[in-house]
Amino acid sequence: MELEIALNARKDNAMKNAMKVGFVGLGSMGRGMVANLQKAGYQLVVNDLSQAAAVDAIAAGAMWAETPREVAEDADLVFTSLPMPADVQAVSAGTDGLIAGLSEGKVWVDTSTNDLDVIRELHGILVQKKVYLLDAPIGGSPHNTVRGDIIFWVGGEERAFQLAKPALDAISENALFVGECGSGTITKLVQNMFSLALLSVQIECLSMGVKAGVDMLPLWKALRQGRLGQMRTFDLISAGFLPNKLDPAKFFLKLAEKDARLALQIGRSNRVPMKLCSAVHQDMLEALNRGWEMRDAQSFLELQMERSGLPPSFLTQEEVDAVKEST
Repeated sequence: MELEIALNARKDNAMKNAMKVGFVGLGSMGRGMVANLQKAGYQLVVNDLSQAAAVDAIAAGAMWAETPREVAEDADLVFTSLPMPADVQAVSAGTDGLIAGLSEGKVWVDTSTNDLDVIRELHGILVQKKVYLLDAPIGGSPHNTVRGDIIFWVGGEERAFQLAKPALDAISENALFVGECGSGTITKLVQNMFSLALLSVQIECLSMGVKAGVDMLPLWKALRQGRLGQMRTFDLISAGFLPNKLDPAKFFLKLAEKDARLALQIGRSNRVPMKLCSAVHQDMLEALNRGWEMRDAQSFLELQMERSGLPPSFLTQEEVDAVKEST
């Protein structure tokens, strides 16, 4: 048994030494993923708009590439982690783009929360080059990335998923294959739209209770002990909205709005009525028009309190944590 474990470990190390991983986009999510890949023993070549973003990765042994194309040419497996669909298009196109550098048999894993149409367009182009594309958006925060417990929802060819899985596992062991290319993007947008709509409904109902005369803290505590609350649904607002910790942002409102917009776009494309989700998106747009782009994703919930003639929630983090610890 010990010999088998040793042989498997040797085989795993040999594969890591043989495979070079490319990474484009070392922002708040990308840096943690790169660090975990390096800890696992992978050789990396990296690129970002700013070389300063890659200082830690380079210090840990990563090679710097001047363009996305150089990353694609030098690596067997390429990851991208970028904030907007337009950013993915920018690094993929042109003579210095990823597409120009990718060759037959290579795998591109896009971990960005992307536009489904962009993913499908890129897939169509890469199929002609016999290059695999996996759309693998992430569930989790930068803290989850560092801890290695983010979730990947992965769409694409299953053979490509198996090729990329050892590297995905080095980042997090929660990589779930959900279907053909585009399926990962759809799954992520469903998840984010559901979360945003659920947050909005919670605040609408809480504002009703507070306006009718129940203080926020006992109301929230009581709801947490009900059937729905026991599923910890109401804990979604415990770190941001309730203690009014919306600045600095854990996740920017402008990015949350982008996710909602892309989800509604899928609904429209498939003639799916989404009345509640559309109303949530309208609130997010109103918040953006107030200049709240860089505030936390939960900041738009303050609009419901304002419409109800109520101040923003003013509970302390200690009060919120005490309720969570007691129930």
